[in-house]
Amino acid sequence: MAEIGYQTAPLQGWAGMLAEAAAETNPELQWPQSNIVYDRMRREDPQVMSVLRAVTLPIQETEWQLDDSGVRPEVAQHVADDLGLAIKGQPRKAPLRTKGRFSWDEFLRLALLELVFGHSVFEQVYSIDAFGRAHLSKLAWRPPRTIESFDVAADGGLVSVRQHGVAFGPSVGRSNFINAIAGVRIPVDRLVVYVNEREGANWIGVSLLRAAYKMWLLKDRTLRVQALAAERNGLGLPVYTSAPPPDNASYEQKKQWLDDEIARGLAIAKGARAGDAAGASLPHGATFRFEGVTGKVPDLDKQIRYYDEQIARAVLANFLNLGGDNSTGSYALGDTFANFFTNSLNALARHIATTTQQHVIEDLVDANWGPNEPAPRLVPPKIGAEHPATAEAIRALLDSGAVRWDPALEAHLRGLYGLPVRVDTTPEPTPEPAADPDSTEEPEEAA
Repeated sequence: MAEIGYQTAPLQGWAGMLAEAAAETNPELQWPQSNIVYDRMRREDPQVMSVLRAVTLPIQETEWQLDDSGVRPEVAQHVADDLGLAIKGQPRKAPLRTKGRFSWDEFLRLALLELVFGHSVFEQVYSIDAFGRAHLSKLAWRPPRTIESFDVAADGGLVSVRQHGVAFGPSVGRSNFINAIAGVRIPVDRLVVYVNEREGANWIGVSLLRAAYKMWLLKDRTLRVQALAAERNGLGLPVYTSAPPPDNASYEQKKQWLDDEIARGLAIAKGARAGDAAGASLPHGATFRFEGVTGKVPDLDKQIRYYDEQIARAVLANFLNLGGDNSTGSYALGDTFANFFTNSLNALARHIATTTQQHVIEDLVDANWGPNEPAPRLVPPKIGAEHPATAEAIRALLDSGAVRWDPALEAHLRGLYGLPVRVDTTPEPTPEPAADPDSTEEPEEAA
């Protein structure tokens, strides 16, 4: 029943790590140097930032829920309270306090950083309440720059993650003392690791920006050339032409006169400024003018637009380049691009949901009720539904008998239209007062 083959040998040293990291041949993008490069890309380039936000914001903005089908209410409510999520078809219970507690929005934002760095690592932190129940206090993010190595088993499974040792500054009152923390090893049972496009034992993953790196690098160089060209030629070059020397002067006198004129003309050219009090005094026969660029200047804007298009194409976000002054393509084509893009977002949401289900929700249920207890299922949001449920369409389906009205359908439609969850307002029957056994009065007969 055991495995015979293997996915990787035990990783030893940098050579093994780089061999598992998809055989990256670019030294700039070999881990951990890649963390610095990808961080620069997302912080410095507007197109890269726009592309990343187009991918992450729809997933962060939509409502994530829990499906409690076949789950005991106590278990489903415990998980919903710890994660801060709503249960499908039920009103969401707001927590009494949010400070210092797990935040789903903040966790999801950090989990999606796997798209930038290829991986995003969290450590599970629990607390025990007065009744002996384990609660998820937080998923502590471990930044990629702090990770030293991934320990991987022969079958490709993760064993642990090691972090670099750190050193702090001098302590209070002890200027020569430095606090130091040795490297930390976090075992896999405490970890939640999100990896983009993991293959085999490559827990480093592949950044979403890897295919856009070449275009980003060429665009960065082109922008520098464009800025230099504008700086050198944008305002024109001041040129001073001196007057001819006197005819009756000797050779030495003419040479000295021309040298003085060149020096004086250079000072005039360097000091030329526009303004109300600006001006220049020239001798008879001298000229002063601003000369622009002659000849054909290369159109760098076209190259920059091409690089932006390729960066967007790397994540199927071609529609981001439509609608500009120099854009090409129709809006109908943009709708086609958007459909492919939303499909990729739904696949990404399912990937996040699968990892969270296995290593957060089920771990939380196992810690409290054991591995045989059914766990609620995390339902990712549906982005860009192909057939929106309009009121007319719903009525036609009901009238034709294609669907039947039931509480589950009502709960779904209320959530789809942003309506509040239905609350049963039927008043409870008022109990009749009990008869006094010591009373001698006979009950009145009904009319």
